[in-house]
Amino acid sequence: MNEKLIPLSVPTLAGNEWKYVKDCLDTGWISSVGAYVTEFEKKVAEFTGAGFAVATVNGTAALHICLNMVGVGPEDHVIIPNITFVATANSVWYTGAEPILIDTNLTDWQMDLDILEKFLAEETTAKDGNLVYKKTGKVIRAIMPVHVLGNICDMDRFLAIAEKYDLVVIEDSTEALGSTYKGKHAGRFGTLGTVSFNGNKIISTGGGGMIITDNEELAKKAKHLTTTAKTDPLEYFHDQVGYNYRLVNVLAAIGVAQMEQLPEFIVRKKEVVQLYKDKLGGFADISFQEQSDDVTTNGWLFTIRTKHRPLLIQELNKRKIICRPFWTPMNQLPMHKNCHYINDHDNSSALHMSGISIPSSTSITNEEIDRVVDNIKDIIQHV
Repeated sequence: MNEKLIPLSVPTLAGNEWKYVKDCLDTGWISSVGAYVTEFEKKVAEFTGAGFAVATVNGTAALHICLNMVGVGPEDHVIIPNITFVATANSVWYTGAEPILIDTNLTDWQMDLDILEKFLAEETTAKDGNLVYKKTGKVIRAIMPVHVLGNICDMDRFLAIAEKYDLVVIEDSTEALGSTYKGKHAGRFGTLGTVSFNGNKIISTGGGGMIITDNEELAKKAKHLTTTAKTDPLEYFHDQVGYNYRLVNVLAAIGVAQMEQLPEFIVRKKEVVQLYKDKLGGFADISFQEQSDDVTTNGWLFTIRTKHRPLLIQELNKRKIICRPFWTPMNQLPMHKNCHYINDHDNSSALHMSGISIPSSTSITNEEIDRVVDNIKDIIQHV
C-alpha cells in the first residue's frame, strides 16, 4: 500500500521549459502575441511537413475553426466516428450542425470504412451539387476522421471514398502528433488537420492546439478568426464574428521546449508499447489495437481490451496504478444520443466495455511497467 502512484499519462518537463517561460516573464510577453507562438507554429509545421500551422487555445477550438472555415453551419451534417473523445462531436454542434456517427472497426479501432461506404452508397443522394442524407434532407458538409490513440485507418481507401462523394476532410489528429501513414504525417491528408497539446498528450502546453494545412489562404483565415477577426493593428475594427482562440505566448514557450524533446518522447512511447505487448501478449483474453504495415503510430496512450475491464479499473486504481476506461461512445451520451448512429453490430459498445488505458507516460520506468503488468496478471488470475 506504500507503493508510489503510477500516473496514466503525464508530461515530461525536462528540457528548456523553465528557461523559455522565464524569458516570457522577464520580457512581459505572456499573452497571445509573442515570438514563442510563431516559433511553436514553425516547429510543428516543420515536424509534420505542413505548409502552415496556426496555434489555438486548445484542440477543440482548432476543430471548431476548421469546421467554420469550410462552411459547416446550421442544417448541415458532419460525419464523425462514434468512438472518440467528446470534443469531436461538440465541435460539430458549436457550428449548429449535427453529427452523423459511424461505428468503429474492432481491429484498428478507427471509423469502420465498410459501414461508411455502405451508408454513403445507400442512404445519401446528390442534390443541387451537394450530398444529402435522405432521412433528414440535410447536406453532409464534411467528414472528420479521428486518428484514435494515434493510429490511422487505410487512408488511401478513406480518401477515395471522400473524393467519390465530394466530402471535405478535416482530420481530428489531436492524438496523433508523430504518427504517419506511408510516411506522411497525420493531419496532412485532408483540407485541414488538428493537433492537441492537452496535459496528457505526447507533448503538452497544459492546454493548447494547432491547425495544420498546406492551404495558405485557409491558414491566414484561421489566424484571423482566432484573433477575434481584428483587421487593424491599432483600431479595434473587426470584420466578422471572430473567436478569442489564440494560444498565449507563455504556453507556446512550453510548446517550443516540448517540441525539442518530441523525437525522444516518441522513441520512449514506442518502447513502452513494445514492452507491454511483450509482457501481456497471449495472457488471458487480453488483445491490442492493431495497425497496418503502412502506419507508424506515436504510441500515445497504450490501451488493451479484456472482459475483465471493470474489475481491473477498480483494483488497479486501488493499487495506485492509474488507468481509465475507453471513451463512452457518442451515441450513449445524453447530448448526442439522438444523433443518427450508423452501425451493423454496435462495435463501439463492445470496445467501450472492454477497453482500458494503462500507464503510458514518457517518464514511466521499466520497473513501473513490470509493476503494472504484474498487477494486471494478479488481478485476472484471482478472478
